[in-house]
Amino acid sequence: MPIKLLMKVDEAKERVLRAMPVMPGEEISITEALGRITSCDIYSRRTQPPTALSAMDGYAIRFSDVTDIPSEFIRVGTAKAGGSYPGTLNQNETVRIFTGAPVPPDADTIVIQENVDAENENDGARIIIRQRPQKGRYIRSLGLDFKKGELGIRVGKKLTSRDIGLAAAMNIPWLSVRRRPKIAILATGDEIVRPGESINKNQIVSSNSYTLSALVKAAGGDPIVLGIAPDTIDGIQSFFKNTMGADLIITTGGASVGQHDLIQKALGKESFGKDGLDLDFWRIAMRPGKPLIFGQINNTPMLGLPGNPVSTMVCGAVFVRPAIDKMLGIYSDQKSESTALLAEPVPENDEREDYIRAITIINKEGIKVVKAFEHQDSSMMKVLAQANCLIIRPPFDTKRTIGDEVKLIEFKDGF
Repeated sequence: MPIKLLMKVDEAKERVLRAMPVMPGEEISITEALGRITSCDIYSRRTQPPTALSAMDGYAIRFSDVTDIPSEFIRVGTAKAGGSYPGTLNQNETVRIFTGAPVPPDADTIVIQENVDAENENDGARIIIRQRPQKGRYIRSLGLDFKKGELGIRVGKKLTSRDIGLAAAMNIPWLSVRRRPKIAILATGDEIVRPGESINKNQIVSSNSYTLSALVKAAGGDPIVLGIAPDTIDGIQSFFKNTMGADLIITTGGASVGQHDLIQKALGKESFGKDGLDLDFWRIAMRPGKPLIFGQINNTPMLGLPGNPVSTMVCGAVFVRPAIDKMLGIYSDQKSESTALLAEPVPENDEREDYIRAITIINKEGIKVVKAFEHQDSSMMKVLAQANCLIIRPPFDTKRTIGDEVKLIEFKDGF
């Protein structure tokens, strides 16, 4: 009987992303918008600056009046930020002007105060210009920054503090952003307990739910941690009553082929009913993470991740993070893949795409290099925490030597 080939990671990822719904938009205050994802293009409601403004403290003049250097002018008024000079300028008249003040209509040049000798700070004072100015210098023209109706922030943008400032300047107090996707997380296993609970020698402390919850938050989602389901069909099914309203369901553990790996059996239509799991695929050509499950349960996408902590995190990097990006409308310009040069050789790879915990550094030549950790066991959390990236090894990749370029998934933004 021929051996069935495992699904490639790229195909699995494509199927997962295709099934992810894009979240609807919601209106929020700009004070709450940091880190949120815009759900539509944002256009300015005003022109900035709304009129020509002075960029410096000095004197507003008509450039044509400067015939010689030094040149004498008479101060006829003052313009400050938030106010304006109401009159017009005649020949060799000047207005004392301050940064941010509207430029008088007849003026076309600002002479900075360092380049003049002022008789005093009163109207009627003689002002001597000692250095020839440049026409139009130090004037911020109307609409220099942006104009009313101009595109300011594009759809699918993760809002930074700079974006918040721009929105405020464009007179937009409310922004339309993607609703945070609700991600239900269920750990399974008789051998795991919550941190801080009493534990015997046959048990381990659960970490996967906390890892995934933090990952979901870092990616912009809203995690719903359901707890730990026992390794029984009834126990697993009872926890799924709490997944109503979730946009994505993630389970950890129970995904493999062991006697106590019950996720598929507990959630299949035979035992769960007509709303049970519609399986899309199970098991992929990936290390770690081979027993990955994906399908729909009650019309909600479900990812069943392996129980080993590193497998969970790697699947989180490869599938969960991109899935949340898709749900939030984040597109390819914000992907986390990059490259680096190998600091040490790595052996040839087999038929599975390999994700190797590693660390990048900048060497003394200023080049980013990457070094894999010696131990890659899928249960070792300490190595995972010390890593800042994963080296991606394609299936059947040949032996790589020092200096070869490899692809990475970098851990950043709280990931």
